[in-house]
Amino acid sequence: MTLVEFVDFSFKYLEADSLALKHINLKIDPGEYIVVTGPSGCGKTTLCRAINGLVPHFHRGYVGGHVYVDSKDTRNSEVAELATIAGLVFQDPSNQLVTLNVEKEIAFGPENLAVEPKEIRFRVEDLICRLKLEPLRDKHPHEMSGGEQQRVAMAATLALRPKILVADEPTSNLDPQSAQLILDLIADLNRQGMTVLLVEHRLDLVSNEASRLILMDKGSIVADGAPRDVLVQDLCQEIGVGIPKATQVYKQLKRRGVTLGRVPLTGKELAALVKEARQA
Repeated sequence: MTLVEFVDFSFKYLEADSLALKHINLKIDPGEYIVVTGPSGCGKTTLCRAINGLVPHFHRGYVGGHVYVDSKDTRNSEVAELATIAGLVFQDPSNQLVTLNVEKEIAFGPENLAVEPKEIRFRVEDLICRLKLEPLRDKHPHEMSGGEQQRVAMAATLALRPKILVADEPTSNLDPQSAQLILDLIADLNRQGMTVLLVEHRLDLVSNEASRLILMDKGSIVADGAPRDVLVQDLCQEIGVGIPKATQVYKQLKRRGVTLGRVPLTGKELAALVKEARQA
C-alpha cells in the first residue's frame, strides 16, 4: 500500500561540495498528510524534486539508492509519467506557468496527456470554481499577484489528477489571507482522500491538520512522527525550527511544573487545556 518509498536515497548536485540528501529512508502511505520542515538548505526542496523525478532527470548529479513512486523506480521513469502520480507545486509558481491565460494553463497538462476534451472541460470548470479563479479566467498568469499565481499553479497541478500532491512552501511569498486559502484547500483535498506532502514553515497554520511531521537538517531526516510528538522536542529549537506558539507556552508551563493533558498545537487547544487544568 506504500505510495512513495525512499530506499537509502542520497543525492548530490553537480559541482556541489556536499550531499543534498543523505541516506533517506522514508515511506508515504495513501491518505497521509505529511508536513516537512527544517532550516533553509536542509534538503526539503530536493526531497520534493526526487518524488516527481526532477531529481535525477532534470537536476543532474550523484545518485545513490532508489525512490519508488506508485511502485515505479524514478530512475527508470520519465518525469511526464511521474507527473500524473506526483503533482509538484513549486515555491515560485511563476516558474511553472507557461500559457497565455488561466483557462489554458489548467487545460495544458491534461491536453498533453490526451485526455478527452469533455473531461478536460469538466476539470477546468471544476478547478476554476474550487479555487475561486472565475475573475481571472482570461487573465495572463504573469499579470497576477503571487497569491493568484499560486492558486493557478495549484489548479494546473490538480488538473492532472495526481495521487499525491507535493507542495514546496506554497505560502512563502503570500500574505496571510492568501496563505490560509491555499492551506485550507490542501487540508480539504486531504480530507477527500488525496495524499499530501507539504513543505511549510508556518507550523502554527498546518501542524493541527497534519497526520505526520518530518523534521530535516543537513540533508537528513532527524525526526519523524505525530506533530505533537515532534514539535515538543528541544531538537526543533536547536536546529532553528519555529514551533507553534501554543506549544511554546506548553513547554514553558511544563518547566514551571504545570502539566497539561496533551501538547497543544493551537491557541484554542491551549486555552481549553488550561481551563481543564484549573478545574481539576
